[in-house]
Formats: sequence, C-alpha cells, structure tokens
Amino acid sequence: MYSAEDEPAPCDPYSVSKWEAELALACVSRETGIEIVVLRPPLVYGPGVKANFLRLLGAVARGIPLPFGAVENRRSMVYVGNLADAVAAAARTPGIQGRTYAISDGEDLSTPELIRRIGRALGRPARLFSVSPRLIRLAASAIGKASAVDRLLGSLTVDTQPVRRELAWTPPFSVLDGLRETAAWFTSGR
Repeated sequence: MYSAEDEPAPCDPYSVSKWEAELALACVSRETGIEIVVLRPPLVYGPGVKANFLRLLGAVARGIPLPFGAVENRRSMVYVGNLADAVAAAARTPGIQGRTYAISDGEDLSTPELIRRIGRALGRPARLFSVSPRLIRLAASAIGKASAVDRLLGSLTVDTQPVRRELAWTPPFSVLDGLRETAAWFTSGR
C-alpha cells in the first residue's frame, strides 16, 4: 500500500513530471509564502477519461472478450467528483500547509471486478476469460505494450486514512456512482 509519507520513486515520464511539479511548487511556497497542499490521486476516472480506462469502456461496450479473469490485483481509483471534493476540503482546512495526501474512492478493485462493474454501469455483460497474467505480460512485451498491461495487471493501493482523519474527508460519490456517470458520458457519444 502506498502512503503519501513514502519516498517518491517516479518510474515513467508522467510520474517524473508530477514529482518535478511538486518540487517546483514547494520552491515557490518557500519563496513566496503561498501555502500548498499536495493531493496524490491514483487512476482518475469520470466523464472525459482517456487512455486505458477509455479503452476498457470501449471493449466492454462492444462485448469484446477480455483475458483478465485470472488477474488477482488491487487498484485504488478516484472518481473526478471525489477528487474535486477533496481539493475543496483541502482548500477550506486550516493548518495543513505543506502536507501531502493520497486520495481514492476508498474501495480497491481488481481488474476483473472493475470490468464487471463497468459492464453493469453500461448495461452490458463483462466477457471475461482467464489467461495467465504471466502469459498476458509476455504477449504484451512482444507487441510493445508492456507498460500498459502492467497497469492493468499490477496492484497499486493508497492509504487514505490521513486525508480522512486530518481533513474529515469522506468521498461523496461511491465507485458505483462514478462508474454510472462515466458510462453515461461514454454512451452519450462524448
């Protein structure tokens, strides 16, 4: 489980740029006295989502069979409405200058469970079958998609207890709420 107290270890250009932004903001804060609070979300989803999540939506909507039935991972996610609410909570909470918080919806899902729930939100069956994650990774490597598949198969959970305790924050939207809104956006033709 990742905690906001853990030493950052960015491993791809996107995470490196996020870490560099945090460092730059800390410098601005020291020089100007502007108070900053860092919120570190995992996968953010909701209307307008892109990348792997959008591809999963499309695959489930089209009834494409997906080989992830044997995946036993756990992933934290945050619905964009929950992220916005956490930003508002941080803005109105005094005395947290310089703090860093990990945020999520509070329910960690496996990839197969996420796909099943996307299917329910879309009103479509999730067509899952089981292929060894090792074999999926091998095939993904062969076609240059290893990093995308690693995100689907790997685990990444975050500890939200500090943000819940120190900001008295609870996500106002459930995963079901978030997936329904995301599915409604997707089916509306975007």
